[in-house]
Amino acid sequence: MINLQQLTVLLAVREHGSLTKAAEAMQYGVPTVTHHLNTLERHLKVRLVERDRRGATLTPLGTAFAEEAEQILRRVGQAERLVAEQREAGLVTLRVGTFASIGSRLLPSAIAELQERVRVRVEVIEAEPTEVVRLLLAGEVHAGLIYEAEDDPAFVSAELAVVPLLVEPYRVMLSRNSALAARDVLDFAQLDGEAWIHSRNDDEASDRVLKKTFSLVGRQPRELMRTDDLNMIHGLVAQGLGLALSTETAVDTRFDVTLRPAVQDLGKRRVSFITLNRAVPPAVTLLERLLKERTAGTGSA
Repeated sequence: MINLQQLTVLLAVREHGSLTKAAEAMQYGVPTVTHHLNTLERHLKVRLVERDRRGATLTPLGTAFAEEAEQILRRVGQAERLVAEQREAGLVTLRVGTFASIGSRLLPSAIAELQERVRVRVEVIEAEPTEVVRLLLAGEVHAGLIYEAEDDPAFVSAELAVVPLLVEPYRVMLSRNSALAARDVLDFAQLDGEAWIHSRNDDEASDRVLKKTFSLVGRQPRELMRTDDLNMIHGLVAQGLGLALSTETAVDTRFDVTLRPAVQDLGKRRVSFITLNRAVPPAVTLLERLLKERTAGTGSA
């Protein structure tokens, strides 16, 4: 069977034109070089090297075989470097859970820079924060982006390491063409007739903030529908069919919507990078740093 050492010896003989000089360059003894060449020739059943007093030269078949061997060794070297880089990154595939609004803005450029630095494949799984946390605890993702109300965090656990990235005030998202858009500030006491778009999960931060705010004015929010589809939410609001709670970075400017503050304190939404509270692969740590760089100075925590 051919091995890489035999190919390396053949290329060394081609380069140095002598078994002795090839042996010196490889820090082998001449008998070792001779052994590898003889074994290779017996396997191929051809003579690859002509030896005489002047040195050693490759036969035509030896030259042709050496060219192929050179390509093989180059590819093996590339494969070894790839494995080494991935080993240093700590992962072959990095799986990240994220919600749509921030994930689409922060992750693409961060992932692109990450992959320039380390060879790691990245899979992004879109899900709401509650699901992202579940995936992380189940070992199905290595890290995630979540949001929660700053003054009422939903994901406090000894198992989670939570790194705040961005803090923004909640606002009411409404159609630019609605009568409410003429107001600078909205009062929830006057919004009990409006329909609201809710998350599918009652525990999501926006729904908890909405219910808490309405309770302060002795009202209950009227539900238009439940969805976590960001395009659907924007489309419904743009058509004036309902209102939603949002933040500035979550607004899709392709839709004819706007934000308004409220008389009541809606609090702030905190976006965080989360991992399990234990040692993580270097690629995860690097991604965290890249995300922190991208949120620095933009309402960052």
